[in-house]
Amino acid sequence: MITLRVKTTRRTQLVDITGEVQRAVKESGIAAGVCYLYVPHTTAGVAINEHADPDVAADVEGALDRLIPHQGPYRHSEGNSDAHIKTVLTGTSQVVFLEGGKLALGRWQGIFFCEFDGPRERSLWVKIVADAR
Repeated sequence: MITLRVKTTRRTQLVDITGEVQRAVKESGIAAGVCYLYVPHTTAGVAINEHADPDVAADVEGALDRLIPHQGPYRHSEGNSDAHIKTVLTGTSQVVFLEGGKLALGRWQGIFFCEFDGPRERSLWVKIVADAR
């Protein structure tokens, strides 16, 4: 398993980590298989979405902040209930197929680390498994 470290600078921030994950795939030497991504935190997640236009990530950040505001009638006393809710919506894991030693993503797709309780330094666990054929 590989641990990638992700630093964020804002409370809510989507960070494009496609390049870092692709480097991990390349270094593994595995040409075909599966790349598992997992975020071991309860206030951060991982998502796949468009990364050709950075405005898309900014729009997602803004929409999530409007839908689930930081301040609300929440019962959790730590002041980060919004971050927990956003993580439930994005999820903490993704699976990407590998072909030809590369992530098999669609033309416009990228992988985003989703921070909802930042700024922080976080971990993303990457497990690369070769096809059994």
